[in-house]
Amino acid sequence: MTGWFDKKALDPALTLITEPFVHPYMSANIWHLKGRDIDLLVDTGMGICPLAPEIDRSAGKPLLVVATHIHLDHVGSLHEFAQRAGPQKSAAEFARMSDAATYAHEFRQLEGAVSRLPYPGWSREAYHIEPAPLTRVLGEGDVVDLGDRRFAVLHLPGHSPDSIALFDERDGLFFSGDAIYDDTLLDDLPDSDPAIYRHTMQRLLELPISSGHGGHGPSFDRSRMQEIARTYLGIG
Repeated sequence: MTGWFDKKALDPALTLITEPFVHPYMSANIWHLKGRDIDLLVDTGMGICPLAPEIDRSAGKPLLVVATHIHLDHVGSLHEFAQRAGPQKSAAEFARMSDAATYAHEFRQLEGAVSRLPYPGWSREAYHIEPAPLTRVLGEGDVVDLGDRRFAVLHLPGHSPDSIALFDERDGLFFSGDAIYDDTLLDDLPDSDPAIYRHTMQRLLELPISSGHGGHGPSFDRSRMQEIARTYLGIG
């Protein structure tokens, strides 16, 4: 259905895509960054409506899609794209997309899952995520090269064991997934680990970002990211 997604250009290269009719608990940010040689899509939302037609692509230019972790609100449309990268920690699970890995069952059980039907006959009870085997596996220290930008891959577990982020060391552009974002952080999921999350927050305190774009909530600068991390750590 047209109108399912909302798109907002932050600058000529970066667009934020959201699903405004998805329950706020499950509504995640999707980031499209245009590179010189390759475009980048960070996360793919719920997969309720096709995402691929919404992406403004240049003919002939490759598009690399990076899943920051395997939770349902970040991998729903991953199968729609040919070049699929994701975290090494959960690489095998992308070929299955089981409920145990994605938590898709939580959406099927969520009252008020959507505020508007995406299309006639849609039912949350039938929701599932299509398998999307990775074509590239990403771990700490790997590089995602767009030609004019090079993103270092950071493994930042805690929210989930497989959480990764992308950091351009040249100018501080940071795609953080759910490792950190400007909203209520979740560390009580079955695969969360608050103790490990604290180590991630300590690391993030030292990361010299300029602009951060998370899996949820508004974008943030370094000062705000440090504030979020300090609050989590209880150090004010």
